[in-house]
Amino acid sequence: MRALTVERYGDKAGVRIGEVPDPQVRADDVLVRVHAASINPLDRMIRDGEMKTILPYKVPFVLGNDLAGVVIEVGSAVTRFAVGDEVFARPDKDRIGTFAELIAVQQDDVALKPASLTMEEAASLPLVGLTSWQALVERAHIQPGQRVLIHAGSGGLGSIAIQLAKQLGAHVATTASTANIDLVKHLGADVVVDYKKQAFETVLHDYDVVLDSLGGQTLQKSLEVLKPGGKVISVAGPPDAALGRELGANPVIRLAMSALSFRIRRAARRRNVTYSFLFMKASGDQLRELTSLVEAGKIHPVVDTVFPFESAREALEYLEAGHAKAGKVVVKMT
Repeated sequence: MRALTVERYGDKAGVRIGEVPDPQVRADDVLVRVHAASINPLDRMIRDGEMKTILPYKVPFVLGNDLAGVVIEVGSAVTRFAVGDEVFARPDKDRIGTFAELIAVQQDDVALKPASLTMEEAASLPLVGLTSWQALVERAHIQPGQRVLIHAGSGGLGSIAIQLAKQLGAHVATTASTANIDLVKHLGADVVVDYKKQAFETVLHDYDVVLDSLGGQTLQKSLEVLKPGGKVISVAGPPDAALGRELGANPVIRLAMSALSFRIRRAARRRNVTYSFLFMKASGDQLRELTSLVEAGKIHPVVDTVFPFESAREALEYLEAGHAKAGKVVVKMT
């Protein structure tokens, strides 16, 4: 089969389209013919080797973390799916590789594709949808009336997180550029801070939760908008020891992760708030929850651009260069 593979870390030229063996199908796997796959910042980080400590993929490997497609084979122990089912998924972290014609995915990580979405729209949803769910529902336990700041509201994660937070009954603030203010308001944002004109930390205060996808100074300043007892949950900040425990890392790695996040955790404690790093986990059950919201018209993916598979490298560079105006960049495989 054809696939986009990483031949060597840390080099754009080390990514190429070529022939690789078809995936092996385990007893509890479904084999999916991929129709579309979306690009995430995580793909660039994996390509550049920034995640090797916690995701030590051995080169060459197939890149990609989101997919939508059709089941063409089921393992002997599969009970949830049949040949011909249209599905979408974020494969487990140890079994990535969605920029390919075929992928085998464990059935528990797969869900039926929302019927109202195109393949391209469905492929844009799993990683950012699961991240939003696990941040806002599982970790933050958002309650009606709480105040939530979601950074980069027009981005792939932000555009879904705003919609989910509103469905949970939250008062939602977000940051966006002037060009995207109308979009994020349409998605449900109650307060929009134009980051080109205002510093969000001088405008917002007494928030319960911040979902950070930018890291750096944005993460540091996010502590200032929280009320005592508030939480900042980051997908871009330094990892913490809790992540090491989740991944089953050895004590040395866990200690290193704790050291990386020491400064931000200390700064958070001084303000009587908490910091945690979120690394999203695959979950077919949570995708089914999101499907219910999609089918009810409560959440709709935002797609920026669709590239053909032959231009997958260019699609990755397009996202990396910051050309995407809003939502996700998708690769059409068929």
